[in-house]
Amino acid sequence: MELYLIRHGIAVERGLYDIDAERPLTDKGRKRTVAVGKRLKALEIHFDLILTSPLVRARQTAEILHSLDLSARMAISQNLAQEGNIEAWVAWLEHWRSALRSPQPPVNAPREPKQIQPTKLALVGHEPNLGEWAEQLLWGRSPNVRDSAERFIVKKAGVLGFHLPDQGSPLGNSQLFWLSPPRLLLP
Repeated sequence: MELYLIRHGIAVERGLYDIDAERPLTDKGRKRTVAVGKRLKALEIHFDLILTSPLVRARQTAEILHSLDLSARMAISQNLAQEGNIEAWVAWLEHWRSALRSPQPPVNAPREPKQIQPTKLALVGHEPNLGEWAEQLLWGRSPNVRDSAERFIVKKAGVLGFHLPDQGSPLGNSQLFWLSPPRLLLP
């Protein structure tokens, strides 16, 4: 399974909205997100599902990716909100994987062996969560450091890609295969 962590695009500055969750993308944020999405499409990336934080800026980012046909499906997850919890997301992931592995065939349908295709899941969220989640996927924990030079930081509209194990917890058992700031994906 491939997991892509995608940070929301550039949003309106803090303090301009009474409620932080309502901050939308700026025009520049929309344009950059569209450009990154088009580059992902040119690289023939397609997600089985885009799962997004409920906050406006993340939802708008996910909607842009969805509108560029990077996925036919999009859903909102509280686990990706700023107070989100990776353990709750891992539980959701196991349930989702289980559902993918055992679909119910139609009544009277002939049983054929199911060929499992690699699954690609995109998570659209926020910092510092995505950086911390990346560390937990790789090392099983987030290092206890405050220095940002020693931490994963996902830039706005940046993308990280992980190979997740087929079975068991992805925490501490995943492999990083893609780390790309948005400037490397822009024309």
